[in-house]
Amino acid sequence: MIRVLFVCLGNICRSPMAEGVFRKMAADEQLADQIEVDSAGTSDWHVGKPPHQGTLSKLTEYKVSSEGMAGRQLTKEDAEGFDYIIGMDAENIANIRERFEDADHQRIIRFLDLTSHQKDLPDPYFTGDFQETYDLVLEGCQSLLELIKKEEFAK
Repeated sequence: MIRVLFVCLGNICRSPMAEGVFRKMAADEQLADQIEVDSAGTSDWHVGKPPHQGTLSKLTEYKVSSEGMAGRQLTKEDAEGFDYIIGMDAENIANIRERFEDADHQRIIRFLDLTSHQKDLPDPYFTGDFQETYDLVLEGCQSLLELIKKEEFAK
């Protein structure tokens, strides 16, 4: 089982959006039984809360399930439990590495580094532009799925 964790600041906008989109992509490729997907936030502000209404609206619009999603905070144990840890921006990456302290995790990736954009994924909590974020999430998730298929399933 390949385990993927998407991480943003509050775990209510970007990371649950990516979780839902990636989960759907894996299912569409008949890989749902081989890829497990989750999301977390570096802060504890929204623990136990559902995704932001803007994220839920986009997921509903594109027929992506948000079932079972609730905010949770990144834990040190996540370093051991996930094969790919995807941070939405440079600050998230720094916070992930700080939280994991000495954990030698090989696959901590800034999300849009998987694409040609090579920048931080805009946070729609602040920008209000959930469509831009969704479009970039879609592109990043497609690139991540291709990477995982190449690295994990082409062996």
